[in-house]
Amino acid sequence: MCDTHDHDHACGVSRRGALFGVGAAALTGAATIPARADAQEVDPYAPPAEPALPPSTMALTNGRVALVVTDPQIDFLSLDGVTWGVVGESVTEHGIVANIGRLFRAAKAKDLVVAVSPHYYYPTDHGWKFEGALEKLVHAIGMFDRKGPTTLDGFANSGADFMPEYKEFIDDGKTIVTSPHKIYGPEQNDLALQLRKNGVDQAILVGMSANLCVEAHLRELLEMGFEVAVVSDATAAAKLPEGDGYLAAIINFRYIANALWTTDETVALIEAL
Repeated sequence: MCDTHDHDHACGVSRRGALFGVGAAALTGAATIPARADAQEVDPYAPPAEPALPPSTMALTNGRVALVVTDPQIDFLSLDGVTWGVVGESVTEHGIVANIGRLFRAAKAKDLVVAVSPHYYYPTDHGWKFEGALEKLVHAIGMFDRKGPTTLDGFANSGADFMPEYKEFIDDGKTIVTSPHKIYGPEQNDLALQLRKNGVDQAILVGMSANLCVEAHLRELLEMGFEVAVVSDATAAAKLPEGDGYLAAIINFRYIANALWTTDETVALIEAL
């Protein structure tokens, strides 16, 4: 019997290759959803020409706002990441690796609070007795795996590590790196505490993945009384036969976020503080 905790080469299958053999064979070659006949004529992500919902009135306040980045990690954002086969098209389409970098740089230039909410799994997490569909898949392919909470052995440049492009911002001694969230939302980590202790009640929310961790962080922060803007082109999601995660998320962002801005808009607002 193979060692299911040896996720780099479990049963002789690479972590990334396992994504296409676990859960459903339909994932094979399914990095995109079948296009609609009018796909070239209609941008499915474009805001409505005649919105029914009222426009945002959110205004950033210096000293009260933080940049919050979920899962800026190799397994999500790199060609070498275990999920690139299903998220790569969306990540590339929206240009989010560069856009997140722009937001990091703008926030640091204005000395804003910056918080990263990472996703890590330790060997003990693989003993869970029940899981949702994505949890099963994530554990099976070894996504975000670390050898333990008290060791960095094997962490550098692993799928759980941060993107190299962001290290200068994250490792500057000022960025808050919270305890890990385990499923999607920040209910089990110290993000809200860290923001409150820094006098923050506004969050600019970016990162991965749009319909999972970003949306879950949005919902929880809203319930806790934060004012939250999501940056539409600084997040992305998987495209599977089950649906386009980014499209599912962008609709909900329009419904429930305090604001939905582009990277260009957000950088300009930060620079104006």
